[in-house]
Amino acid sequence: MKRKNLNAEMSIAPICFGGNVFGWTLDEKASLRMLDELHDQGINFIDTANSYSHWVEGNTGGESERILGKWFAESKKRQDIVLATKVGGGMQGVEKGLTRQQIIDGVDASLQRLRTDYIDLYYSHHDDVNVGVEEIMGTFQELIQAGKVRTLGASNLSGERLLESNQVAEAKGWTKYIALQPLYNLYDRAQFETEYKDIVVKEKLAVAPYFALASGFLSGKYKTAADLEGSARKMMVEHYLNDRGLAILDALAKTAQKHQATSAEIAIAWLLHQPVITAPIVSATNSTQLQSLVRSTAIQLDIDDLAVLETASQWK
Repeated sequence: MKRKNLNAEMSIAPICFGGNVFGWTLDEKASLRMLDELHDQGINFIDTANSYSHWVEGNTGGESERILGKWFAESKKRQDIVLATKVGGGMQGVEKGLTRQQIIDGVDASLQRLRTDYIDLYYSHHDDVNVGVEEIMGTFQELIQAGKVRTLGASNLSGERLLESNQVAEAKGWTKYIALQPLYNLYDRAQFETEYKDIVVKEKLAVAPYFALASGFLSGKYKTAADLEGSARKMMVEHYLNDRGLAILDALAKTAQKHQATSAEIAIAWLLHQPVITAPIVSATNSTQLQSLVRSTAIQLDIDDLAVLETASQWK
């Protein structure tokens, strides 16, 4: 699997594994097994957050980080992984926000759960507009200087706040955001392409988009309202069931047939063919799904393939 560069010091796989499944759709035993498989496949970029997976009944948040910490302790492979986690989200006993104290408490709690003394990529998970960017970036700089964090990323910040944050950091001689984690996939294109794309190019940001498969819609599994009945993803997917969404599914299916691939593999391959995308965030819950993710990295879409997909997903 050909590596990409997150920055000059960190070489990563072309896909990032979404660790929100650890402690959610994968229990601890299955999660540890999946982490072994990821390592075997050369997928060394893993994304999680302090708050994962607080939304699951019986969970409090921190479950994903604790499972990763257990794997690091038992496998002794921490040094092989480029680890991304986040601060700013709410969980049991932790208020959502990015004050100096919330960031400092957040990183220490994450490091303890992860059983490591450093985080490779630390994201602000959600913006906190009640806190000035100088306080936020200054606190992150403290973490960098303390060796707790190697570099910084942003998720769910407006383009304006993202630019302001980097301008302040540059003026102060602090570490800037070097990565962005936006919503971006073959259906959800508009916000990224209008609000973020130019900033990504200007700031030379690595981009690791979440919901690469639009909550599973782009797999082609859900084509009618009846397909969603009883699905936990109903609220996340039903707004995709329109003429444009169905046209995208049709284009994916035709392209998949040409390449003897699945629609999901083509959707991920499309992201990988976008010059500004570094590593889409994707997840799997079994070996078959993982092998499919790996196959997607080897698919070479030609000009005609890209034209078919671009035409179907055109949003302007």
